Amino acid sequence: MPELPDIEAYCHALRKRVIDQPVQRLGVISPFLVRSVTPPIESVEGRRVGQVHRLGKRIVLSLDGELHVVLHLMIAGRLRWLDKGANPPGRISLAHFDFPTGRLVITEAGTKRRASLHVVEGSTSLTAHNPGGIEPLTSEARMFAEVIRRENHTLKRALTDPRLLAGIGNAYSDEILHAASLSPVQLTQRLTDEEIARLHACTVQVLTNWMEKLKSEFCDRFPGAGDVTAFRPDFAAHGRFGQPCPVCGTKIQRIRYAENETNYCPRCQTGGRVLADRSLSRLLKNDWPRSIEAFEEKQG
Repeated sequence: MPELPDIEAYCHALRKRVIDQPVQRLGVISPFLVRSVTPPIESVEGRRVGQVHRLGKRIVLSLDGELHVVLHLMIAGRLRWLDKGANPPGRISLAHFDFPTGRLVITEAGTKRRASLHVVEGSTSLTAHNPGGIEPLTSEARMFAEVIRRENHTLKRALTDPRLLAGIGNAYSDEILHAASLSPVQLTQRLTDEEIARLHACTVQVLTNWMEKLKSEFCDRFPGAGDVTAFRPDFAAHGRFGQPCPVCGTKIQRIRYAENETNYCPRCQTGGRVLADRSLSRLLKNDWPRSIEAFEEKQG
């Protein structure tokens, strides 16, 4: 799922192309994309885009007359920018916005249709699409600490809860925790003041660095289908299971659950302890290695 740095990169690329431009036509290819009825979706046509901004993990096009297009790409949704009149790509296209400057296409890979588009009127209706999490890049350290400690959850869960923090998902939470040298399963209400301060600083640093890096990368072109991804070669932990930690060289480990996994360095983040993988540790029981030394010994 595109997260804060990816969404900001999209918004940055869109501003150059659609600000002050009218929506000449909105073509809906998949009716499952549109999740609102009033105002009618056709009402966006002819209105100019005044602002492009992020709302959590959502992209908002604010139009004349206080009309807002709220787009949530979910897991497999992506944006493409084509020349004016170019045909949208195959079966993955859900809708397209035609502007004098080109065509914005919403796509979604796979068969599950999770991406959504709402058209709402007024600031109150727009606020209803905000899960309520604070913005991690602009929140003060004290507010960040209050939010993190509000409930006693694991750090991984707290960072990815949109009601607590806006825009952070599975990938960047792994990167933040690795940078902060904190365990993903550490409980939030057991964090020391120093650990909270370190977590806040690393959250701002990781998200800012990646946001600026992606903006720079897409300065002269629109992000392509493969450019917005949860697996980047420059990541320190996420998606790097079995590869060496860039800090200490220890193999990155993982905890798998449902469709997601958490990646971490056992030496940098958990004091040398290998965290229990729900399915595998249940299968191996007493044979599950409890330390990185035991794990490496089993690996030969």
